[in-house]
Amino acid sequence: MGSGPALPDAVARTRPPGHPVVALTIAGSDPSGGAGIQADLKTFAALGGYGCAVLTGLTAQSTTGVTRVLPVPGDVVTAQLETLFADVAVDAVKIGMTTDAVVARAIAAVLRDLRSAGPAPYVVLDPVMVSTSGHRLLEADAEAVLRDELLPLADLVTPNLPEAAVLLGVEPARDATEAADQARALLKLGARLALVKGGHLDSAESVDHLAGPDGVVALAAPRIATRNTHGTGCTLSSACAVVRPLHDGWEPAVRAAKDYLTETLRAADDLVIGGTGTALGPWSGHGPVDHGFARTLG
Repeated sequence: MGSGPALPDAVARTRPPGHPVVALTIAGSDPSGGAGIQADLKTFAALGGYGCAVLTGLTAQSTTGVTRVLPVPGDVVTAQLETLFADVAVDAVKIGMTTDAVVARAIAAVLRDLRSAGPAPYVVLDPVMVSTSGHRLLEADAEAVLRDELLPLADLVTPNLPEAAVLLGVEPARDATEAADQARALLKLGARLALVKGGHLDSAESVDHLAGPDGVVALAAPRIATRNTHGTGCTLSSACAVVRPLHDGWEPAVRAAKDYLTETLRAADDLVIGGTGTALGPWSGHGPVDHGFARTLG
């Protein structure tokens, strides 16, 4: 299910044994630290990677919702990417919030150039469209660009059920069978692999469906009872990206990423972020998962 990036000889020689995977997040900023580039960088670090970041947008948000989104100009996104790739050998890329069509096209253009120049990093696309609180994070005219230009450049696309439905122009899947069918359908749009996340389904377990050339695999994980789920999509996609260079194939990498996400959810209730009293009332939001659940304080 895909070959890995071959590092330039000069870089490979200078990287010592045990050097961390270098992972890049291309995403928006979340001031509350639970999602976006903040969640991605925490995930990279927790899983032993070295994180780089290219900013696509600024948000004003907390655990209760998003109040404003400001896209970064497309030429600035291009400059960030070109400057970084000219110097740093990146092993894996995670793409999150692209904010608008200009930014989405800028990312696609740089990735196409990178791929045409030689071995390219793994690319994971998390098609972020709407926040957990219901705020639109992707302008409507950007959806077609994401589907037609970015999705075919990704090795793995990781939509939740509403996002998969938007990409396909259908109603959201109502059960596991429909979710699996939609994962297969995403391959026809050009995705190499599609992981349709089943967190929105009402089931005892959280079952995701990974579709590829060899068929569909159902990947189940315990459903953790918590309202603190802010950033789960960002966390899973960035975990998939940073662990992929360490695994022989996408399926074991996705399984490892899901295991990590489960533990961040299991520890989420011990992380008290937000809920200090807002117009919506205390504890009215969705707190973040605990990316650093294995931390040692002292």
